[in-house]
Amino acid sequence: MGEFVNLTVTDGVGTIRLDRPKMNALNVQVQEEIRAAANEASADDDVRAVVIYGGEKVFAAGADIKEMADMSYADMVRRSGPLQSSLSAVAAIPKPTVAAITGYALGGGCELALCADYRIAAEDAKLGQPEILLGIIPGAGGTQRLSRLIGPSKAKDLIYTGRFVDADESLRIGLVDKVVPAAEVYTAAVAWASQFSGAAALALRAAKESIDAGLGVDLHTGLEIERQQFAALFATEDRAIGMKSFVENGPGKAEFKGI
Repeated sequence: MGEFVNLTVTDGVGTIRLDRPKMNALNVQVQEEIRAAANEASADDDVRAVVIYGGEKVFAAGADIKEMADMSYADMVRRSGPLQSSLSAVAAIPKPTVAAITGYALGGGCELALCADYRIAAEDAKLGQPEILLGIIPGAGGTQRLSRLIGPSKAKDLIYTGRFVDADESLRIGLVDKVVPAAEVYTAAVAWASQFSGAAALALRAAKESIDAGLGVDLHTGLEIERQQFAALFATEDRAIGMKSFVENGPGKAEFKGI
């Protein structure tokens, strides 16, 4: 367990919890603890899905600007790679992931939320990439993941202006997938993640890898990625269980083992 980030597991759902008062600023220590928690969630077979959560008041308001302000060009050349890869470790979790967004998800906080497969936001949440107001640009995946999620035009608007986006607009442009009252955000995220606690884990992994890898290649290559993942699942026990259950009992009744 880290000082500011830890992973807890309940009924197959892992929660990566940020807890660095007051705003969960992502300093170097927090970045590395996020990496460690993500790697732990990836490796733990008891974790079938993951919630990323910053608490009741704030998801993460961005990088620790006080720490960053004293960094030179040479410092950031060395740090920018680990910064990106610490959040990319969340994107690489080979299981369904959901960001439970309360309060602010700005800058690095928004980039962390972008690493999840699904995003649930509070009605009063604010999201954005305000780095331009500091004379920089997003450096932890914002220019890339945001444009892939909501399209280049909308991403440029948010990144160029640095403006904050409320929950309703975030839902409308596809930045988040669901909006609920603030008090229900974590519960809703756990409910979404819990539906995978008894699912075919290797099939979910194959689906995620196929989608994510396919986004960066041409259609022909993407189809080949899908074909290989599809065929490989015929070596799993869950595939045999699922098909036998379907033939005998109809869809949705299989009891998978995750192997």
